[in-house]
Amino acid sequence: MKNIHFVEGNLITLLHNGEEYFPELEAAIEKAQFEIHIETYILEYDAIGRKIIAALKRAAQRGLSVHLLLDGFGSQSLSTAEINSMLQTGIQVLIFRPEFIFSMPRRYRLRRMHRKLTLIDAQIAYIGGINIIDDQENPEKLTPRFDYAVVVQGPLLIQIHKAVKHLWMLVAWVHFKKRWVTPNPIKPTNNSCGNQKAAFVIRDNWRHRRDIEHAYLEGINQAQTEIIIANAYFLPGRKFINALKNAAQRGVNVELLLQGRIEYRLQYHATQALYENLLQAGIKIYEYNRSYLHAKVAVIDQYWATVGSSNIDPFSLLLAREANVFIADHQFASKLRTSLKTAISQESFPVTSTDKSFFSLRNYAVNWLCFYIVRLLQGVLGYDWYDNKL
Repeated sequence: MKNIHFVEGNLITLLHNGEEYFPELEAAIEKAQFEIHIETYILEYDAIGRKIIAALKRAAQRGLSVHLLLDGFGSQSLSTAEINSMLQTGIQVLIFRPEFIFSMPRRYRLRRMHRKLTLIDAQIAYIGGINIIDDQENPEKLTPRFDYAVVVQGPLLIQIHKAVKHLWMLVAWVHFKKRWVTPNPIKPTNNSCGNQKAAFVIRDNWRHRRDIEHAYLEGINQAQTEIIIANAYFLPGRKFINALKNAAQRGVNVELLLQGRIEYRLQYHATQALYENLLQAGIKIYEYNRSYLHAKVAVIDQYWATVGSSNIDPFSLLLAREANVFIADHQFASKLRTSLKTAISQESFPVTSTDKSFFSLRNYAVNWLCFYIVRLLQGVLGYDWYDNKL
């Protein structure tokens, strides 16, 4: 794909849910020898959070350089006492846009650090949609959120390392922590670890504002047989919707796996406002109902795939800092596709145009009211609205 810089020689491993992710992450922290960087939107002080924090403290006590970057909104429940405890053990903790009353102009409140990324010894990275939170602890006693991450080894780490160091430097300077920006003690190598082509794509508010969106659009526009997208918060702009509709009209099988349980009512109903238009274009929609859907992944033509933190909504695609890995590899794409197809067939239900629960007059009114409220909020608290294209 001409607009994505794929790097060869990588080993990309798929992890499904926190059950696979957290043991791997904890073990990697314990094995680290030099340096750890963690970026996360949510760090909750629960069973999982305490395990990861304890592992980071042990690493700092072994003399490692440990860097923890938290989002000020997503991690605002983490107590000052626990942050101070981490600082006292030698962990460097920075907060991206801390949440205080009148702390920032309202237009910037939605510009969050939504990345979930860990880089260890510049030799291995974990990237995906999984926050550091115990999904077993939920009032509805549901199974853990449906989500994915990837383990990255190989030359792609050069790009990941550069992006992680750059964001840490920016936030450190804002917090007057210049002394926390030190020369790189270690750097990734260009040595091949596997045979997979992959690209690391970020979204920020400067040079990479539309990179993730453009990568998706390029994949969709080139699709020949199949597009499967699983996304927790799906509210794309007109370009994205038209790309999906055009793909369906040229005979591509387009399937969307979306949120079936109401976690955030406003976003849930705003997404449903799009259903009728998508279904009329021949796009298949499934709602995942076994637990909360938190995945942000896609597979195209059983070859192109992406796993990351970016939802397909204006908040992720136009406001938040995000990070996705795009993989061009049949083996990886097949594994992700099999997982998604299993979720579609066994843990979801199809939405049809005859389903009165979705298309009653009352629901129609509620859905579009929520849609325009989200649009208003994004305009007031952010900027743009897909160039007014929705």
